[in-house]
Amino acid sequence: MPQENLLFLDRESVLACLDGIDPVGVITQVLRDQAAGRTEIPSEGYLSWRNGEDAYSRAIAMLGALHRPEGSVYGMKLINASVSNPARGMERAGGLSFVFDPETARPKLIAEAGYLSAVRTAAYTMASLQALGPAEWDGMTLIGAGTLARAHLDLLARAFPGVHRVVVHDVSAERAGELARWAADRHPGLKVTVSDSAARAVAATSVVVTVTTSDTPYIPAGWITPGTFLAHVSLADFTEEVYAGAEAVYGDDLDLIEENPRRIMGRLMAEGKLLRPGADGERPGRRVDGTLGEVLLGRVPAVRPEKGYVLSNPFGMSILDVGLIDAVHRRAEQLGLGQRLTLL
Repeated sequence: MPQENLLFLDRESVLACLDGIDPVGVITQVLRDQAAGRTEIPSEGYLSWRNGEDAYSRAIAMLGALHRPEGSVYGMKLINASVSNPARGMERAGGLSFVFDPETARPKLIAEAGYLSAVRTAAYTMASLQALGPAEWDGMTLIGAGTLARAHLDLLARAFPGVHRVVVHDVSAERAGELARWAADRHPGLKVTVSDSAARAVAATSVVVTVTTSDTPYIPAGWITPGTFLAHVSLADFTEEVYAGAEAVYGDDLDLIEENPRRIMGRLMAEGKLLRPGADGERPGRRVDGTLGEVLLGRVPAVRPEKGYVLSNPFGMSILDVGLIDAVHRRAEQLGLGQRLTLL
C-alpha cells in the first residue's frame, strides 16, 4: 500500500503564506469564476447546540469546487464557534481548511482556519468596496471588535492605504479598547478611535462594516448618513427598513442567502419582501440588484452610494475559502512551510 501523507499548516505558517498573497485579488477572481459558472457550492452542513453556559454553539462544514482551465480545486472549511468563547479568552470561531487531491479524493492539506476564514470575509468586504463603495471616502466604522474586525483592519491597510481613520464600537468597551491598542501597534498609520454609541459610530464615516454576533436587528435607517456604503457582514444588524430604503442591495449567492432565515436578508427574501432580480414586475417589494460577481463581470450595474446608501450582504461562500486555501497551499509549497503528517 502506498504511503499517504498530507501537509499541515498552523496559524504561524498560514500568516507567513498570507504575507505573499493578495487576498482581495484572490477573492475577486473567485467571484468572477462564480458569476461565470465555474464553481460548485453544495449545501453546507450545519449543527447547533447550547453549551454548558447555555451559549449558542455551532459547527459548519462548507464544501466547494473551482473549475478553471488550469485544473479544478476541491476543498472544505470546517468552522466551529461558540458565542461564549471570548469570555474564556478565546476567539469566537476556529476550525480547519482542507484541500483535496483531485485524483485520489484524499485530503492533501489541512490548515488552521480561524484567521484565514476572517481574512476571506474581510477580502470580500474590500472587493465590494472597490466595486461599489463611495467614490471618495476617508474613514471606516467597525461595529464589533473581534477577530473579524482585526482582519478588516489588516486588509484595509493593504487595499486602501489612503484611508487613515477608523471608528469602532462594541458592546464591550474593553474589547473595543483592546482593538484600538492592537491597531496602534500593528497599523500605526490608522487612527482608531472608540465610540461608546453605535448610532454615533454608524454616522461617523461613509463606510460601515458590521462584524458582530447579533441575531436581532438594531440599526435603523435613521442612523445612516447619505452617501454611505454598508457591509452587512454579520447576521442581523440592520433592520428591515434599511433594506427597503437602500439605493441598491447586493449579495454573493442568492440561493444560499434565501435558504438561511437566520440572516435577515434571507428572511426577507423568503417572506417575499426582498425579491430576486427579474422577479415578476407585478409583485410588490424591493428587488436585489444582483451579486458582486455579476458586478465584477459587468453583467449588473455597479451602483455607488450618492444621495442614499448602498448595502452589501454576503452570506459567506465555501468557494471563497477554497480559493484562498488553494493560494495558501501553493505559497506554502513555494516556501517549504508546514509539517508533513504521515497517515498510512
